[in-house]
Amino acid sequence: MQVEDHDIFELATLVGQELKSRGLILATAESCTGGGVAQAITEIAGSSTWFDCGFVTYSNASKVALLNVPADVLEQHGAVSNETATAMCAGALRNSQATVALSTTGIAGPDGGVPGKPVGTIYFGWACGDVMQVERMLFSGTRRSVREQTIKHALHGLLELLARTK
Repeated sequence: MQVEDHDIFELATLVGQELKSRGLILATAESCTGGGVAQAITEIAGSSTWFDCGFVTYSNASKVALLNVPADVLEQHGAVSNETATAMCAGALRNSQATVALSTTGIAGPDGGVPGKPVGTIYFGWACGDVMQVERMLFSGTRRSVREQTIKHALHGLLELLARTK
């Protein structure tokens, strides 16, 4: 299944159906998407049965304070990294009632790119039980397009993780 095969509402609906059928609860930890994943999730009627909360941690300080991302991880690897996406995902689980989490952190643009991390670089984290997966993607387009692609990929990646952890 390609991410482009479904719109955000469809993906969120599929996520909800899968979580509800398995009795799982989701939390999100978002940076570059600014709560867009949580918004997509809460567009679905009845999402309160399978969605606990969303953390929008745009600044490094909020990542540390709300998700317990270690400051040394941010200093050594930066906010846009596998390590930070992992720590954000773990923090969402630790600081919520959720059993499943996802995280997004990246550079939506149009500015902010650096060597090795151009605009459109996004890191994702997904966790279900003891399984944690992290992925780096590079999207192109406008800020809005990069954020939309990120939301779709976050939901799609969660569906893939849930399928593997049945």
